[in-house]
Amino acid sequence: MAKTAFLHPFARPAADEFVNIVRGEGAAVWDDDGNRYVDAMASLWYCQVGHGRLEIAEAVAAQMGALEAFHTFEMFTNDPAERLCAALAERSPMPDTRVFLTDSGSGAVETALKLSRLYWAWQDQPERRVVIARQRAYHGVGYGGTTAQGLPANREGWGELLADVVHVEADDLAQVKELFAAYEGRVAAVITEPLQGAAGVYPPQPGYLEGLRALCDEHGALLIFDEVVSGFGRLGHWWGAQRYQVTPDLMCFAKGATSGYLPLGGVLTSEKVNAVLEADDTRMLRHGFTYSGHPTVCAAALANLAIIEDEGLLERAVRIGDRLGPALGALVDEGLACELRGTDGVWALGLGDGVTPAAVRDHMLAAGVIPRPIPASTVAFCPPLVIGDDDLDLIVDTTRKALADLAEAQA
Repeated sequence: MAKTAFLHPFARPAADEFVNIVRGEGAAVWDDDGNRYVDAMASLWYCQVGHGRLEIAEAVAAQMGALEAFHTFEMFTNDPAERLCAALAERSPMPDTRVFLTDSGSGAVETALKLSRLYWAWQDQPERRVVIARQRAYHGVGYGGTTAQGLPANREGWGELLADVVHVEADDLAQVKELFAAYEGRVAAVITEPLQGAAGVYPPQPGYLEGLRALCDEHGALLIFDEVVSGFGRLGHWWGAQRYQVTPDLMCFAKGATSGYLPLGGVLTSEKVNAVLEADDTRMLRHGFTYSGHPTVCAAALANLAIIEDEGLLERAVRIGDRLGPALGALVDEGLACELRGTDGVWALGLGDGVTPAAVRDHMLAAGVIPRPIPASTVAFCPPLVIGDDDLDLIVDTTRKALADLAEAQA
């Protein structure tokens, strides 16, 4: 392809070669030359129910025929938004949950960070605005999320970022404890992914999330879970919080909420947070998005939730892990990769010296499988939860051949 007017995200602006995807069905997509690819990444960690689901398309068309959109600021609402928030609250690990809707995961993170500071400001403690974040974290591309993420390359070049955000090593509870002491009475919240996804798939170390919860309780801070990747069945439960049996105070979501059919994100708020937000009925929450509670998007999400539930996709994530995990682990045993990380429906291989993730991706793409290369040494897999066993096996076989071919070329 020649260079186009489309400036692609997370890509080289000078790039002029792209794979033009034109169709999808189930766990596969096709390009404009008719080549079939196994979507080994659920597009970008989000297509839980697979591509081409007419149930979602029909729900969207029906809603657009009745009411395509109307804002939800102040005194207005709509049935799809109300029903979706009720459905999410019902599935929440937190009692008496309320739901703030955004149009992206980045918007969800920005919302959670702002709410964590507002929570204290509305209790006359505005000095409590420090946010503790982890290295290796990914929290979207807003200024707050960019600041909080622990991927240095993604923070470069944007100028001054959000103040009062401090980082700790990814798995070091002792550092978190030290920061609570250093900023005594000033920490608003700790933010973490239950399972760190975009950095390369890192499940929590045993006791880590429990330790964060205990430290937040001890010092009165809020615990924010960024569940943009781990929510909606990816870890065999509706939420990573349920998978790891640790309950936060705020939960960000997006991606799997609609399986990517339309953009949607949001924040689940706990009873503790709601009590402060609701305490003074003269106060207004001066935050929101034009498309918060967009009825057509909410209709897509409701159809998506029904598919996840009706087809048992939470349980399917566990079965995917039972098949994919050991098979990928065999590649480590064979010396083709150095490390396997993951659980349930999301996995990653750590690569050896001299093997680049992009090279593995390119070999696999030529063979009809799309994984996710993550610099500098990871290839990730996060397939749609509807994927069949044959395509799971094809992912592994294609990965094995790519790694073997690259190793032979190095020899």
